[in-house]
Amino acid sequence: MHILDSISSRFLDSSERSREALVNILMSLISKAVSVLSSLLIVPLTISYVNPTQYGIWLALSSVIAWIGFFDLGLGNGFRNRYTEAKAQGDMALVCQYVSTTFFAVGTIVTLVFVAILAANSFINWSDVLNIGQSYSLELGKIFVILAAFFCLSMVARLSGTLLTADQKVGVASLVEGGGQLASLVAIYVLTKTTTGSLTHLALYFAGVPCLVWVVFSVVLFLLPAYRDLTPRPSQVKLRLIRDILGLGMQFFVIYLCLIVIFQMLNIVISRELGPDAVTEYNIAYKYFNVLNNVVIIILSPFWSAFTDAYAKRDYPWMKRTVRSLERLWAFTSVGCLVMFALSQPFYRLWVGSDVTVATSLSLAVAVYFIVSNLGNTYMYVINGIGTIRLQLLTYVAFALVAWPFMLWAGSNFGIVGIIMVPSVAMLLQALIGKIQLSKLLNKTAHGMWTQ
Repeated sequence: MHILDSISSRFLDSSERSREALVNILMSLISKAVSVLSSLLIVPLTISYVNPTQYGIWLALSSVIAWIGFFDLGLGNGFRNRYTEAKAQGDMALVCQYVSTTFFAVGTIVTLVFVAILAANSFINWSDVLNIGQSYSLELGKIFVILAAFFCLSMVARLSGTLLTADQKVGVASLVEGGGQLASLVAIYVLTKTTTGSLTHLALYFAGVPCLVWVVFSVVLFLLPAYRDLTPRPSQVKLRLIRDILGLGMQFFVIYLCLIVIFQMLNIVISRELGPDAVTEYNIAYKYFNVLNNVVIIILSPFWSAFTDAYAKRDYPWMKRTVRSLERLWAFTSVGCLVMFALSQPFYRLWVGSDVTVATSLSLAVAVYFIVSNLGNTYMYVINGIGTIRLQLLTYVAFALVAWPFMLWAGSNFGIVGIIMVPSVAMLLQALIGKIQLSKLLNKTAHGMWTQ
């Protein structure tokens, strides 16, 4: 408790909302450490269980399945904000309706998606798609269905985690996520000791165990006295609320889609202009500095719903104090990023040896990107909680439309550093707009587009 008080007094105020956010941050850090360690240990276990070729097939199929996650159309994020707003206003009847309606809507969407996958799978030859031997064709079709089934089911089950996040208990949701990763690691280890290599078994255990953890947790959650009244019921489903949730959720969906397009585009431009070796160098630097970025996201995540609650209650003093604290945290992490840059070259040599050389200029460009990105995220997470994201949406859409020619021009004139500086400039613009918008919102001078 003394540690919590010390950290809170240095960076945050002593309010219950800030203290709860700090507890969530610490729980999320523990969960993230478990998840990262589990993911690192699963890789060699998986490769030894099958073989490098089959593992590559597994990664390719998994990446295809991951795109299913976008078919919830942002309903999860829309539900997160609407739930917190309704609870902050004390309207528990509306809270119950939001829970049941969201479970119904997401369940309906993923059911339709799964039916479409079953229909499409009968026409897809995965051996041709992945350019591998035809002997894998029948098994890959089965694996694709298994992965799709568990992924669709987990999308519904994970709404219980979204509910906890909206209820400002993101740390608990993170611990469940970490527990699922750890359970998957144990399951794969048992698999390696009891069976021979099989992609089908790998799919069942790797995708099935985390999904089972979320399903069991969801059942237990709604049996608890605090959440029993929120148990999804057909009588509580209100179709009119789908538009309310989807209106905000679709904006989040478009934003995330733009970000994916931009960063996929980044890798493609680097590969086209400078070759695949440059992509490898960039990704090594990116993964190195992304460690700090993950910590920043963990810190910011609890404040999303905290600001939804505070804004609904018009607690402007707390919001202003917290924004100043988050800005100090950004300055602190920026210094940490510069320290990581100073240590980058010896770390690369220790990490990947001499096979890959990452230029100092590239490391600096990536470090600058993350410093600017973390500033943008500091304001964006707060604004996401408030729900006024129209300007953010327009900025990302505009950048996604012009990113390709700008990256090509920057790459041909300034090399890989120029390519990376394009999203850095975009994030800096986003941060400046976010700072202005947040100042207007908290000072009650926002009008028109600034409030949408």
